[in-house]
Amino acid sequence: MRAAFFMRVGRRRVYTLSMLQRLKKPDPLIVLIILAVIIAVLAPARGNFAEIFGKLTNVAIAVLFFLYGARLSTQEALNGLKHWRLHLTILAFTFVVYPLIGIALRPLTAVVSHDMYLGILFLTLVPSTVQSSVAFTSIAKGNVAGAIVSASASNLVGVIITPLLVMLLMGTGGGIHIDTSVFGEIALLLLAPFVLGQLSRRWIGKIAQSKATKVVDRGSIAMVVYSAFSKGVVDGIWASISMWELAFLVGFAAAFVAFMLWLTKKVSQKLGFSRADIIAIEFCGSKKSLATGLPMASVIFSSGGASLGLLILPLMIYHQVQLMMCSWLAARYAQRSTP
Repeated sequence: MRAAFFMRVGRRRVYTLSMLQRLKKPDPLIVLIILAVIIAVLAPARGNFAEIFGKLTNVAIAVLFFLYGARLSTQEALNGLKHWRLHLTILAFTFVVYPLIGIALRPLTAVVSHDMYLGILFLTLVPSTVQSSVAFTSIAKGNVAGAIVSASASNLVGVIITPLLVMLLMGTGGGIHIDTSVFGEIALLLLAPFVLGQLSRRWIGKIAQSKATKVVDRGSIAMVVYSAFSKGVVDGIWASISMWELAFLVGFAAAFVAFMLWLTKKVSQKLGFSRADIIAIEFCGSKKSLATGLPMASVIFSSGGASLGLLILPLMIYHQVQLMMCSWLAARYAQRSTP
């Protein structure tokens, strides 16, 4: 019995160390995004090529959500729904608390451009991450099963809620025209492929969970970034962004992530959740998904008045900052018994 116990502890330590080493390496997604931005600056998509590339990007997004659907275990999701208090708390942080904070941040227009503020507001409306939330929860010895279900539910629910929130909060007086046709586009490009993926999971579930999915995942996001930043270069948008605004966004993202980590922890403690659940709420409730947010932005703002590049820039910076800060916090939790 004692030997088996030490073997389990040893395996868990090896797993934790391997995850920490992996998180210390440069995030391949961030590297791809930086490369996409550089290529867009040096060789932006123009004319017919931009139009063709935009259509190919939509195809890549549809394939991505098809694989998301095929990868999510229906039975696992149904089993995990039993812990409804945990999931409702995380969803409340993602789609209620964040948007309210986004509205409260409107005075930021005194120090940054209006379009930049809209980008900050948009980042508060997107779903939580899946992969990093689950990874950090696992490292910190939290409720991994709960994190998987909550993060997956956040992305699934977000396909409907995020466009609604964007229409309500950004479509009125925000300088962005968004009509109800966006829901048809969302259903066709994101929801329909997801449902088809779920229906075909029996046959392609293993393929969807392979490394090939990561190629589509990262590739589609890089395509969205290249397309968005190319349009910004062609339209001359980036000349309006100062180094001060970029530095402000980095500092703001760090402060925002720190505040949300503190808030999710304190509220979940007050609600009487267990240590494992508190960790899951903290890591799932303080995240925003670049993987889901960028494809949504490309659909929602395809005919909007603001530059897509400016709208997604705060989310891109926030994503990288949250990875670095949560990596440190997860390692800290892994070394002690209380969050």
